[in-house]
Amino acid sequence: MLTTAPRGTKDIMPADVKAWRYLEETMRRICAQYGYKEIRTPVFEHTELFLRGIGETTDVVEKEMYTFNDRGNRSITLRPENTASAVRAYIEHKLYAEPAPAKLFYIGPMFRYDRPQAGRYRQFHQFGVEALGVQGPNIDAEIILLAVQILQSLGLKDLKLKINSVGCPKCRPLHREKLQEFFKPHFAELCKDCQSRYDRNPLRLLDCKNPHCQELGTGAPSLEECLCDECKDHFAGLKQLLTAAGIEYEVDHNLVRGLDYYTKTAFEIQYQPLGAQSAVCGGGRYDGLIEEVGGPATPGIGFAMGMERVLLALESQNLLPDSEEFMDVFAVCPKQEYFPAVFKAVIELRRAGLKAEFDFQGRSMKAQMKQANKVNARHVLIFGEDEFARGQVVLRNMSTSEQKEIAITDIITNLQTEV
Repeated sequence: MLTTAPRGTKDIMPADVKAWRYLEETMRRICAQYGYKEIRTPVFEHTELFLRGIGETTDVVEKEMYTFNDRGNRSITLRPENTASAVRAYIEHKLYAEPAPAKLFYIGPMFRYDRPQAGRYRQFHQFGVEALGVQGPNIDAEIILLAVQILQSLGLKDLKLKINSVGCPKCRPLHREKLQEFFKPHFAELCKDCQSRYDRNPLRLLDCKNPHCQELGTGAPSLEECLCDECKDHFAGLKQLLTAAGIEYEVDHNLVRGLDYYTKTAFEIQYQPLGAQSAVCGGGRYDGLIEEVGGPATPGIGFAMGMERVLLALESQNLLPDSEEFMDVFAVCPKQEYFPAVFKAVIELRRAGLKAEFDFQGRSMKAQMKQANKVNARHVLIFGEDEFARGQVVLRNMSTSEQKEIAITDIITNLQTEV
């Protein structure tokens, strides 16, 4: 067990890191275009933050959180998502006193005790965006466009955007009553989770993954028929802006998302070729969340994107960049007494911004040349005995096999020209 990563976790090896960096750099670049700035929050928080922020009736809180008592007997939870943490930071650092909206994004690991499968881990990584302090559908549309642009810029084409309005505290009570009335005759057939949600949060009945519960929910009253005028106008405004931006969407009245804090806009972006795990991004508006966790009444909207799932989609479509790495130069030292000069030259090359490497083990020249090939060195510096005696080294181009003698004092100048 000591030599195996815990179930549901995964080492990201050097050969894979280039793909992760490509994805992260794309996200950061587009966030900068939209004016969003990075925030980094702790990987654990007080458990109460997630109980109040996410909702005690959610699967995340009831089944999936990694919660423990620390040595001070405080209940601590590894963050299962980052919106609650971002909101806590927004309140703690009084970002509400600054001009709205506060535009934030984050990239980092989250933790949920879930059944591991393709694209789903117990330690997984999310990219997320939060915009705090602005009402109205315009910021909702911007958030959705940001998510779509990131996925499209990565080359993904078979994307499906689903949107819905999940109402607000004004119109949800009516929908709640209608849902309870609809499901009441079938209460005994519901799974245990849905039976417990029936009174606490009947909206979550529409989000159950149990096939029989899904079948029982066919024809359930939709929120659309219960929306108040404010929510109707907000949703109509969002659809108008998405249409103006040329973004195709589908209204899905069963889309309620898995967290309790959503109000009005909810959305999900699916990448169809992934099949059952097709959702690569999801989010929505959460106008009551900041007040719920102790801050001033402040509107907000955001989304999270599963990075493992996005990488899986990119890999399936051969959209990841070439992962081959290279070195600018490899210094070959046939005699160990020359090593101080080799070491000095390599350090100077690195200080000049070049990627340079040498052999640490004092192996034969043949073995060192093999190592140069293994690290994809574009050039090799050979500190041969005769050349070194004349203050020279051999510079070989590994792709053409052309070589020439250069002065040791001119190594950097020559390589900066060649690279």
